[in-house]
Amino acid sequence: MTQLTRDDLGWSQFFFAQLDAEDLNSQIPARIANVHRDRVVGLSEQGSLELTLDPGITTAAVAVGDWVLTIPKQHRVTRVLDRKTELSRGTEFHSGEKQLIAANIDTLFITTSCNDDFNVARLERYLALAHDALITPVILITKADECDDPDRYIGQASALGRDLMVVAVNAKSDDMAAVLSPWCGPGETVALTGSSGVGKTTIANKLTGGNALTQDIRQDDARGRHTTTGRSLHAIPTGGWLIDTPGMRGLGLAEVAYGIDATFPEISELASQCKFRDCAHESEPGCKVQAAIQAGEIDPERLRRFNKLKRENTQATETIAQARDRSKKLSKRIKSATKKKKR
Repeated sequence: MTQLTRDDLGWSQFFFAQLDAEDLNSQIPARIANVHRDRVVGLSEQGSLELTLDPGITTAAVAVGDWVLTIPKQHRVTRVLDRKTELSRGTEFHSGEKQLIAANIDTLFITTSCNDDFNVARLERYLALAHDALITPVILITKADECDDPDRYIGQASALGRDLMVVAVNAKSDDMAAVLSPWCGPGETVALTGSSGVGKTTIANKLTGGNALTQDIRQDDARGRHTTTGRSLHAIPTGGWLIDTPGMRGLGLAEVAYGIDATFPEISELASQCKFRDCAHESEPGCKVQAAIQAGEIDPERLRRFNKLKRENTQATETIAQARDRSKKLSKRIKSATKKKKR
């Protein structure tokens, strides 16, 4: 790889504003390309750096795409800079913490295909995560060339948001990179996400010129085997950066109330006009949402999925809040016990 500048890596005023003169004199910024169990790999103007983390920084708190401050000669990360955007999901078994997926993404390519993988409810989950993180979502529908009626899938996906960009692609075509180039300009970061077997690795190879191994889908259920096993940052010849992610079967939501409202604007906007603030949009008098359903302006299935995500988000958010409260109390007890021992 040729020598890169910070701007090449996606550096901006947002990150520069977090530094002072002392930071710049003694340390250099690097962008995280890989996160391993006990170390990370960063890209910088000095090249690729194998780095350990200072005490107090765990690998669980570092995401691919993060900007960090490093002392290169000591191979150390001393600080993780605040993120411009952060993509994360609720933990599958409500362990009390959200799981970081990637950081500082400009565009999220939500990938699905024209077969049994296509699932409107799952797409809405990805859209809620993207909207909440203020990341631009783009739905990519693969295998359109293998389908008798791709317009049916395109129409269903396009109905999931206002001005939502939906692109039907043949992941194996030679013009794949050109089709996605509007989102992959210099310094721009895109992330590929979606189920296994929908062609993410093939798209990644087309975008980056790489040759990562791909595996065929299982014909019995249209699902693929996991090819990408970890998140990683890759250069795109057009000057952008790609974060590839493994296929995710569990996609819990937590602390994404804004993202859900943004994913269902036709419902959330009317919900604020209901007679009762806590309206469940079922049989309450003065419900604007139910009135719109009766008028044929809102799909009742959209309302059902909206309410389901709202309930899940509320429960998961409360679980996380309780876990954080327990953690704070435990920390106070440990500090108090430590002080007593020192007396």
